[in-house]
Formats: sequence, C-alpha cells, structure tokens
Amino acid sequence: MQLQQLQYFVAVAETRHFTHAAELVHVAQPSLSQQIKALERELGADLFLRARGNITLTDAGEALLPLARRILADADTARQEVQELVQLRRGRVRLGATPSLCTGLLPDVLRAFHDRYPGIRLMIEEGGSHDLVRELARGALDLALIVLPLPTPSPALTTREVLREDLVVVSSPEAPAPGRGGRIVHIADLERERLVMFRHGYDLRELTVAACRSAGFEPEFAVEGGEMDAVLGFVRAGLGVAVVPRMVAMRAGLGLRVTPLARPGLDRVIALAHRSDVAPPRAARELQRMLLER
Repeated sequence: MQLQQLQYFVAVAETRHFTHAAELVHVAQPSLSQQIKALERELGADLFLRARGNITLTDAGEALLPLARRILADADTARQEVQELVQLRRGRVRLGATPSLCTGLLPDVLRAFHDRYPGIRLMIEEGGSHDLVRELARGALDLALIVLPLPTPSPALTTREVLREDLVVVSSPEAPAPGRGGRIVHIADLERERLVMFRHGYDLRELTVAACRSAGFEPEFAVEGGEMDAVLGFVRAGLGVAVVPRMVAMRAGLGLRVTPLARPGLDRVIALAHRSDVAPPRAARELQRMLLER
C-alpha cells in the first residue's frame, strides 16, 4: 500500500468523480484509476461502486477513508518536521482553539510566537472542544486548546492544564443591573434573567445550563444559537445577559457591564491537548512551551 494510492483514494472519495479527482491530484485519469485498482487488489476488496455517473463508497471504502486520512495527515506532519530548519526558520503549526480563547488568550501569545519565529505559518481552526478533539484524532491539528473535562475522556490524547478562568455575567449598560445591586450575581439570580445562550455543543452553554439546574431551575433563553461575537452583540443590544469568560468580558471596547459571580462562582479549566501516539512537530512544541509558560 502506497501513500500515493491512499491520496488518490481519498481524492475520489471526496469528489465522487474519477476525472475530478485526477485533476485535484494533478495526475492523468487513467493512471489514477490504475492505482485505485491496484490498491483494491492488494486489499482484496472493492472500494467504490462504479455506476454510470454515480461513484459511491463500498463498506470497505467507508472503513478505509478515516484511516487513510489519518495516515496521510501523519505523513504530512512527518514531512513538515523533516523540512523544518534547526533554527525554526520555516514550518507550520496547526492549532485549534475555542472561539473565546481565540479572542481572549491567543492574540498576545501568537504575537510573541510570530515575533520570535516569523517564518512559521500559524494555521488556526476555531471550534468547540468536541470538534477539536475529533480533528486532533484524525491528524488534522498539531495542538488544541480545549475545555476540560471532556464528556468522554480519550486515552489517545495527552492534556496539560494551561489555566483556570473565572466566568462572569455581562449585560448591557442600558439595561437594569443583574443580580443584587449590580455588584455581584448569584447563580440563583439568573432565574430572573433572560439569557443570551450559545449554540448546542458550546462548552459555555453546557456549563451554564448545568449550574442553573444544580440551583434548581431551568434557565430562560432570550435568544440562543450564537458563537461568541454574536452572543456579545445580542447582549450589547439589550436582549439579555450572558455568562462568558472573564478574559473575553474584559476585552477593551466591548462596552458591556461586567458583574462577577458570587463564590464559589463558575470557572473552566483550559488545557492544551495533542495526540498521545505522535509527538507534535518541533514548531508546535515551541508554541506549546510558550502557552504553558505564559
């Protein structure tokens, strides 16, 4: 089994068209078809159902696709590692992070990293922790900043705590102050507030809703389904209040009222994760060091 054959297989699987796949990988269509057939002979199974104008994966093809993607991603990572110069003058880092961390924690760290290693390309992917863990597992990311604990811990990941971050309540300055005189908010006070809520699968949504239920009530949503910037915009417009990380709330220029939660309050653990079976590339390890030492 050759990497080239796996590359051709993935191209056909993604385009569902042999000619388009050949164009994608810059090879003649007959050569691509021959390599796919050779791969099928070696595996002893057809990978595609070839009906006229309709290419679909067989069960064997469906089973091979995620494995092929991981193998190709690992090979690409190895290639990048070898090509990096000793002084880290070139290379790349593929970092995943939740949207709130992209706006709160990362800008200063990435600026310091870029100043020190201007030749390293920084490739950032925003997403929820669950999505980022999945991308790590298939080899599409080198590192990811995620929120712990994960609902389903994965032994395939190595995680290291970066920080614990307090959550606060943000509201429009033009709306009545939430909680008790605007100085502090108890979780129970949120029963009287309409919340601007993040989309399903968002770590902050799950944490906030769980805290409200532990306090004995089901929160009422004024609007739900947004990412961080949308939620902050809805709060600014006076639609309701939201529970957000302190680093995000204190960002300059937001124009929002920030009220702390009464003790013990709410916090979240931010961790840096990578695959346990593959060491991150050298440039990623350097970024990892800077994040852990910040």
